[in-house]
Amino acid sequence: MIAQEAMSERAIILAPLGRDSQIALMMLNEAGYDGVITRDLVALCSELQQGAGLLLISSEALLGGDLEPLLGLIEQQPAWSDLPIVLMTYHGGPEQNPASRYGPQLGNVTFLERPFHPVTLISLVTTALRGRRRQYEARDRLIDLSQSELRLQNTLETLEQQVEERTAQLRHNEEALRQSQKMEAVGQLTGGIAHDFNNMLTGIIGSLELLRRRLARGRTEDLDSLIDLGVTSANRAAGLTHRLLAFSRRQSLDSKPVEMNTLVVSMGELLQRSINETIQLDMQLNEQLWVAEADPNQLESALLNLVINARDAMPDGGKLVVKTSNQHLDLGFTETQSNLQPGDYVVLSVTDTGCGMPQSTINRAFDPFFTTKPIGQGTGLGLSMIYGFSKQSRGHVAIHSEVGKGTTVSLFLPRFSGVLPQDSPVNVQHAPFAQNGETVLIVEDDPAVRVLVSTVLSDLGYAFVEAGDADSAVPILDSGQRIDLLISDVGLPGMNGRQLAEIGRQYRPDLKVLFITGYAEHAAVRGGFLDPGMQMITKPFTFDLLTAKVREMIRI
Repeated sequence: MIAQEAMSERAIILAPLGRDSQIALMMLNEAGYDGVITRDLVALCSELQQGAGLLLISSEALLGGDLEPLLGLIEQQPAWSDLPIVLMTYHGGPEQNPASRYGPQLGNVTFLERPFHPVTLISLVTTALRGRRRQYEARDRLIDLSQSELRLQNTLETLEQQVEERTAQLRHNEEALRQSQKMEAVGQLTGGIAHDFNNMLTGIIGSLELLRRRLARGRTEDLDSLIDLGVTSANRAAGLTHRLLAFSRRQSLDSKPVEMNTLVVSMGELLQRSINETIQLDMQLNEQLWVAEADPNQLESALLNLVINARDAMPDGGKLVVKTSNQHLDLGFTETQSNLQPGDYVVLSVTDTGCGMPQSTINRAFDPFFTTKPIGQGTGLGLSMIYGFSKQSRGHVAIHSEVGKGTTVSLFLPRFSGVLPQDSPVNVQHAPFAQNGETVLIVEDDPAVRVLVSTVLSDLGYAFVEAGDADSAVPILDSGQRIDLLISDVGLPGMNGRQLAEIGRQYRPDLKVLFITGYAEHAAVRGGFLDPGMQMITKPFTFDLLTAKVREMIRI
């Protein structure tokens, strides 16, 4: 039994050139992992049939050999199994690594660029074996469930009881498989977030530490570059959280009528800068295009993501088409989709003439942190963010692709059915400083955010009153204290910010409210969350935006 368990978690290594196989085995053994070196694909398949935790294969080992036996073994895996494969490549694209094109056929592949650091190899192996153990646990649960099903079937007295028990067991079986997949997704999610956030936090913490050292020494020259480094890293971190919220459909959307052609044209220069000179950008915009309903900022982000993905699919150049069109989706189509209603939709599609995707990749394209790019060259959140944005906007996203012919990603957004607003007058820029003792009530449970907001407003001459939660703020609202504006976090402990605003307007009917939120499930669609006299900004926000909103709302 012990020998069988060891075989099921060992690494099978195939790297016939040089000393890569011996070096890899030595690193694995030093880390406490077992492994075996094979001389060719035939030997590898023979070892694989005896059991394996993962395969560690060099890209050149796949060239010139017969891959059919290996692909057949991978294809014949049971439902619970998804064998991890670490493919050792060289730095560079397909020209340096022609075998990397086999990645989609091999299934659960992670790319490892050579020369590799021992820590990187062991980290990949540890993650792969952790996922492999979860697969074995799912298999064991399935075996246990099957045995339990047989025992129950032997004791059932009626056919009705047999049907009920079998249905229950099948549901339990499905839940076990879903739980296994969910845990694997969580591991992939946390690993991707940790990698990206650690990089960003290094930039933020490092720049602040250097600023502190220089100021302690009295050096005040050339601080702007350190400040810019910290701000850039912080903005990247904010962008990652926004993409995660978009994927989970929990971002705060400011949906409004959008002239999609105007938006695409306004982004033309940015899109052109985002691709290289070997790619021809062609905009095919329908002159009779309907007005869409969406958050324009999120739509811009989605379009930019699609164009960058298309660019990466055409490393040798090609043609990229951005197209807008009108389309009516009937009941026959929408019934096959989740949360999609029949009706008119405005379609934004991005088409490339690149390498295309097999069906197996299309099936996983919207999964979080799934990417076909080498490690460090893609977060795998772009398409999942677009998927979340489309669903939260009551729309749809579809992929059509053929290997070797290119890919089209189409984003469907609902047609705006309301009355188009008239052109707004030019906003009058109000002075940012307080006038006549204007007072702001700040309700925020995070002390750091509360201190920063109060300090900024105090510097501009505003009087302020602070509260750490809604319960502490209610007596202030019920007092004779002057309050020109309530600034409240939405996600307060206990009573939330929206409930606090309703109570505040019972005491003060004309109370103006500015919500600040990093995440609020019920504030996902602002139109249904905000009443007149209420506005919202999303964390993290710039202080220029905060003070402009404060000035604007108080002066209305």
